[in-house]
Parts: sequence; structure tokens; C-alpha cells
Amino acid sequence: MEKLTFFALSAPEKLDRIAAYLSERLTRELNRHRYGYVCIAMEAMEQLLLACHSQSINLLVESFLSTLRLLLEADRPHLHILATSSFVKFANIEEDTASYHRSYDFFVSRFSEMCHSDHEDLETRNRIRVSGIRGLQGVVRKTVDDELQVNIWEPHHMEQIVPALLVNLQQHTQAGSVSPAEETEVCFRELLGRAAYGHVNSAITPVLMHLDSHSLWEGRSFAVQCFQIIMYSIQSQHSHLVIQQLLGHLDANSRSPASVRAGIVEVLSEAAVIEATGSVGPTVLEVFNTLLRQLRQSVDYQLTGYYDNAGKHKTSSTEEETLQDAVIQTIGSFANTLPVYQRSEVMLFIMGKIPVPGIYPALGSPNTGLEGSRMIQVMLLKSLLQVSERYESGNLLTALPSSFLEPLLSFTLMEDPDIRLLVLSILTSLVDRRHNAARLTCASVALHVSALELKEDPSSRQDVLFIRKHAQRLYRHVYLTCREESSGRGHYQALFTLLAVVSVELANEEVLVDLIRLVLALQDLALSNHECLSVFNRCGIHAICAALLHLLAQLGPPPSLQHHVTQVIEGRHSNASHLLPDELFSEKHSLPAGELKVDEELLFGQSKLCEALAGSSYSAHTERFNTAYTPQITEEDRLSKRKSIGDVISLQIDMHPEYCALQSPQVQQITFETLKSTIEDRGGDEEEELRKRRMEVVERFQTAPFEEIAARCGSRSSLLQAQLERVLDLVVGRPPSPPGPSALRSTPLHQMKFPDLCVY
Repeated sequence: MEKLTFFALSAPEKLDRIAAYLSERLTRELNRHRYGYVCIAMEAMEQLLLACHSQSINLLVESFLSTLRLLLEADRPHLHILATSSFVKFANIEEDTASYHRSYDFFVSRFSEMCHSDHEDLETRNRIRVSGIRGLQGVVRKTVDDELQVNIWEPHHMEQIVPALLVNLQQHTQAGSVSPAEETEVCFRELLGRAAYGHVNSAITPVLMHLDSHSLWEGRSFAVQCFQIIMYSIQSQHSHLVIQQLLGHLDANSRSPASVRAGIVEVLSEAAVIEATGSVGPTVLEVFNTLLRQLRQSVDYQLTGYYDNAGKHKTSSTEEETLQDAVIQTIGSFANTLPVYQRSEVMLFIMGKIPVPGIYPALGSPNTGLEGSRMIQVMLLKSLLQVSERYESGNLLTALPSSFLEPLLSFTLMEDPDIRLLVLSILTSLVDRRHNAARLTCASVALHVSALELKEDPSSRQDVLFIRKHAQRLYRHVYLTCREESSGRGHYQALFTLLAVVSVELANEEVLVDLIRLVLALQDLALSNHECLSVFNRCGIHAICAALLHLLAQLGPPPSLQHHVTQVIEGRHSNASHLLPDELFSEKHSLPAGELKVDEELLFGQSKLCEALAGSSYSAHTERFNTAYTPQITEEDRLSKRKSIGDVISLQIDMHPEYCALQSPQVQQITFETLKSTIEDRGGDEEEELRKRRMEVVERFQTAPFEEIAARCGSRSSLLQAQLERVLDLVVGRPPSPPGPSALRSTPLHQMKFPDLCVY
């Protein structure tokens, strides 16, 4: 062999004749079934191949590859393994010159076939499969970096290579350590690691097709394992392409069973966690738009009972709820990878998707109706909660801008208790910058501020601006939320947590005085006979007032305030424990029979609180206690209460000039007394007349024939068109002619004819 090698190196021009002779001899011995001589001839060709690192190696390669084809076409497994081993050695050789006519299609097909071997002997089957995997790895190494070689990333190659690898990877999860899974994973990672930007889709598409054809999304574990390998192996700057592929596949499977969609969503969630670079591609909002669209479709499927328009394929509420939870979790996972400014955009984007009665009239699909709208509101608010829980910002003006805070607060007045509870949780998570909410989840009069992380520096300029701009609106919605009859223990706990977090985060004299005023107003609300509140509701309001005042008294006011609060709490402990949160919100609580009656000494007195704050830095704000806190109900609050499209239509008709003319009051002299009486009497006779008029409009739209409604709308359109034409005549009309007999008549501008060269 040494002499043959020396001769070949001395006369490289004879390499082709040497290779042809060895190939002919190997073929002859193969036909005669002399497999020992076959192995000797193959070893000789390998040594020549490894020794001839010159430009003439191409003379040897063609005969070498044709010999390998003969061995791979034989029906002996040990010859397949021998040929594969020789090909791997050849693949590791770095050639100096390119070959333009070499083809590896046969080897890709044959090695892929070996990966699917079903030999009856388990050990032999595994050896054949391992050889096939190594052969594919050799093909990838030989072709992927050479642009002049065959393009291994073409679909017909990837559709053979990727499924062959996935079959063996899947067998590992079923058969254990005896399968060739380690070789498969190494080859798969190397293939993905070499994928350039334009080749990522070619490598991912066969994976999705394989998971679809073998129904592997429903098991989830294998699909998650595959994409974990993909996300860790692919180049980090290309990872967003995988996310986009998964999102497109999720849209393509929108008519698939809920278990399939849930599997794809779970894979998306895992991929987002792995992609910790903070980028999900150039279209960040498109990711969330796709996920929110899946939520809406799932709600429709859950209410109709079918996941297709034809009504042939049934689905269950349990499966759809599992999918919805997975989508919400995935939204949180994606948001966690984004920078702070993009999370703000995502929250605004989600808020814009939530149907708001009276503001966003599209209240669900025709198949689901108002119940679908309610479920969509709950799902989107849960998604918003997932994003807000991971949102960290030192600036409340950025975290809660007006465009986000106003529609969010409007949901606190919805009749659905689940929606109100979610909104309170979202507000708490956004205001809580020092993570005290976890310590304030349970309202208690035994809470001590030493367990909290308090701010040591004074309020920042942004916090002061936030207080001046939004604090009163926030207090007003808290007050109106307490008037809801459907509030339960969770709502009062959430209200306490929100107010406690606000007091800790924005603690200064002005905020504390406002919160004390709010507590006194809530206490009067619980004592009022005009509110239709149950005994539990009244006790709950008293309980959160006690817990909040107990916390506020420890945040800086004089000790005399804390003394008064402690005295009232001790009196309640002795005579009315149902007015304290520790007793009322426990599992075994008792309520008084009949109407709730509270003695004067068990209430927090306004005069005593003023006396306690006198002589301190809070005394400058004590004059505000003389004005009772009475929040006014605005038009926004009325809109939040609307639940039907008929209410929205009535509002739109009320705003029409024809109806506004009916409602316009007579001109009268406006004085201070007139303004004062108007403010005091607001909501009296005018409110009653307005309510009756709206009821008439709603009844007309519900009972009147369609022709009458269409005629009314048509007359309004004609009136609008006439007004528009009159305005255009005034604007575009002919200007007045100058005085004098010789004045030329001017032509309107839109009637003038200009030369073609003057017209653009």
C-alpha cells in the first residue's frame, strides 16, 4: 500500500487509471460476494484519497463516489455501514479546487432511507440508522459552505433530511438510550447552526409539516423539544424568523382542533422564553395581533361549540379554555422579552383591542353576541395583566398615560365583577414599583410598615405631575367601584391593595390628606340609606377604611392620628368585629341580622382627624376636610355602564343637531347663584327627561319598521348634504366684483381653464 501511495503521489496524472482499476476490481469482487476483498479495495481507495491533497484529487473522487453508490445499492447492512464510513472520511477532506459536476442527490436519498431502517434486529437497525445520520451530516458538511456545490437547502433535499432526523429524535423519547438520538441531535444542531438568513424557512417548514402529519402538536413535549433545539442552535439574529414561521403556522391551523392550536401556542411560549435578546422581529405588534386574534376565535368556538364555520367539528369548553390560558401565558412570555418602551406600546395596543361599550361598538361577532364581548373583554384584560405584571418603570406618567389610563378606569364601572377585579389588579401592578403588593394582598389592621419597602427620597417631579393630573380621577373611580352591589371579598381586598400601594408609592402630605378624605367619603357611603348595598358590602367598605387608615397613620402623620385610629379599631374588636377585615374576610365570618347599625364611637370622626393633624406639616391641607368628597358622575361613567348596541345608537341620536335643538335650554342671565343651583340640582328633572327621551329613542329603534328608520337616516343624510353644498358655495363661490362700470367679471377658480403647460 505504501508503494502504491508513493507511485500515485509521484505520478498524479495516473490517479484516474488507478481509481478506475480499484473500482473495477471492487465491483468484480462484490458480484462474486467476496466481501473481504471488497473491504480491502475500499480501504485502498480511502488511503489514496486521504494522501492525495492536490488539484488532481478530482480524478479520484468520481470513481470513489461511484464505488460508494454500488455499496449502498447492495442488500448487505455491513456494506452500507462501510460505505457511509468512507463517505464521512471523504466529507472531512477540505478540497482546494471546486467541482462543478458533482451530485449528491443519490446520497441524500440513500442516507435518509437508512435513517428510516426497520431491520428486524434492534442492534443492527440502530447501527444502520446511526450510519445514515452520519452520512447526512457528511453531506451537509461537504455542500453547505461551497456555493458551487449542490444547494442542500432546496426544499426537495430538506424534505428528506429533516424528517429522517426527526423520526430518530422522536424514537429517543419512546425507546430510551438505545436509540441513535445523540447522533441525531448533533447532526440537527449542526444543520441549523449553518443555516443562513435565507435558509431558515427551508429548514423549519419540514419540521412543521412533520409535526402536522404525525399529529405531534397534541403531545406537546416532542414539539417543544424540537423547537428548543432549533432556538438554541440557530444563529441568534435569525431567531425571529422561527417566531414568524410559528405564527404563520398558527394562523394556518385556525380551523384545527383546540389541542393542536394549544400545542403550537405552547411552543411559541417556549421559543419566546429562549429568545432572550429582546427582539421578536421588525413587526412586534403583529405577534400580539396574531395571538389576540386567536383569543377571539377561541371565544367564538367556545360559545358556538364548533371550530369550523360549517358546524361539523365539535369542540369543548375545557379544550378552548386550555387554549386561552396558553395564549395568555404566551403573551406574557413575549412581553417579558421586550424592552420597557415596547411593553408600553403593547399595553396600548391590547387596550385598543378591548371592546368598550359606547366607545368601541363592535361588541363581538354575530354568532356570540354580548356574551362573546364579555368573554373577550375578560380574556384581553387577563392578557393585559400578564404584560403589566412584568412591566417595570420608574415613571408613572410613562406607565399610565392618559390614552391608557382613561379607558382602563372606565372598566372599573362595568357591571361584570370579574372585569372590575382584573382592572384593579392591572392598576396595582403598574403603580407598584417597589413590589409591595405581595405583602398587601390581605387587608389587615395588624399590618406594620416595617414589613414594606418604603421610599426614602421625596416624590419626583413625574410623580407630582401624575398626582396632579390623574389622582382625583383614580379616587373617583375607586369611590364609584365601592358602590357596586356585586363586589365580593376579592374586590375589597384588591381595592385595599391598590390604595395601599398608592399611599406607599406616592406618599406625601397632599396624597395622604386626599386618601383620608376618600376614606371618610367611603365611610359615609357605607352609612348612607340611599345606596342599595347589602350588609356585607357595607361591612366590607368599613373594613377597608379601617385597614387603610391604620396604614396611613404609620406613614408620617402625628402620633395623635394613630392614637385615634387605634382607639376606634380596639372598639370594633370589642363590639363590632364584623367591621374589621381580619374577621370579615376570613372563612368563618358572621354578619349582623337586619340592617347594619354602627355606633358613633366606632366611626372615624372628621373633627378628630382634623385635630390630630393640626400643628403639623399636614395642617396646611386640613382645610380641605371642610369640603366633603363627592365625586361627580361624568358622561364617561355613563358610557361605561352601557351594555347594548341600542344604548349606543340612542347616544348617537341624542348628539344629532335635531335632538340637541330640542334639549337646548332657553337663554337666561347667568349669575353665580344660577351656576350654584345648577351644580347642586344636577341629575334632577333634566336627568329624568333625558332618560325618558333616550328610552323613547331605544323603543323606536326596537319596534319601528326598518323602512321608517331608513327614511329617518336618509333625511338626515340629505340635510347634511345640503349644508355641505351651501358651505362649499360660500367657500368656492365667486368673489365680489370691484365697484365701477369698467370692472371685469371674475370667474370662479374651479371654472377657470389653464393652458396644459401650467397644469401639474
